[in-house]
Amino acid sequence: QVQLVESGGRLVQPGGSLRLSCAASGFTFSSSAMGWYRQAPGKERELVATISSRGSTYYRDSVKGRFTISRDNAKNTVFLQMNSVKPEDTAVYYCTQVHGNYWGQGTQVTVSS
Repeated sequence: QVQLVESGGRLVQPGGSLRLSCAASGFTFSSSAMGWYRQAPGKERELVATISSRGSTYYRDSVKGRFTISRDNAKNTVFLQMNSVKPEDTAVYYCTQVHGNYWGQGTQVTVSS
């Protein structure tokens, strides 16, 4: 059974940093493209970043230069390093297989002073 467990979300001040983690199991992680999505209240879930099995990355324009997606295949974990966060980054963050149909429980990130 596919399992995706996000963690690391917290309250952080604008301009601050935090690192989200997603522990994956139930599939061949090393060959799977992974992505981070986020959803704010009243808004559609949106793609934040992806990383391919070979390490190629994609970021939506609003997070370019601030966020970094990475993966540790030995630990079946994908990370999202969030720097210089803005109030607009406030959302529940989810990780998923880019080509899959499963979601974790999400982790809340709140950017506020």
